[in-house]
Amino acid sequence: MTLRVKGQKAKVKGQLARCWWCGTDPLYVRYHDEEWGKPVKDDNRLFEKMCLEGFQAGLSWLTILRKRENFRRAFADFDIDTVARFTARDVSRLLKDEGIIRHRGKIESTINNAQRAIELREQEGSVAEYFWRWQPTGRARPRRITREVLKSMATTPESTALSKDLRKRGWTFVGPTTVYAFMQAMGLVNDHVHDCSFR
Repeated sequence: MTLRVKGQKAKVKGQLARCWWCGTDPLYVRYHDEEWGKPVKDDNRLFEKMCLEGFQAGLSWLTILRKRENFRRAFADFDIDTVARFTARDVSRLLKDEGIIRHRGKIESTINNAQRAIELREQEGSVAEYFWRWQPTGRARPRRITREVLKSMATTPESTALSKDLRKRGWTFVGPTTVYAFMQAMGLVNDHVHDCSFR
């Protein structure tokens, strides 16, 4: 049993309180509990999440999450160097793969972004080093994270600036909203609501 408090789930008799958005789907709950918001410093995992956020555009994250293992298989576990070498033949193969989102623009974007990630790695030391430089300071963050606060923060000055810099570097499908969702998921910000047990 859970009680609703200002749009958030609250703890009752020792049960875990969670952010409202993960609902009750076991896959989504596990993602919330074990992954979302935990700091990630691995280049390939950061690349994967940015690409999957691009694939999500216009869809729900749960749709992508249910297909994530198919995406990993199709895109060589998002190994940056391997994906960067994908050719037109790979694009054709992926457009026939019913296990993923078959969107030519997003598939081609993933290959392009792998090539840009290699450049980023060469210029900045690592993909992780680059992304973590965009972590906002504590002063830039709201004092209390609530459902209402999060609904008003689809983008932030940091996600807008990072999006602009990525696009300048040739990345695609990296708008400010996509980038902020990436920052939330990869732990650059802690957006578990205040009463969430995983904050």
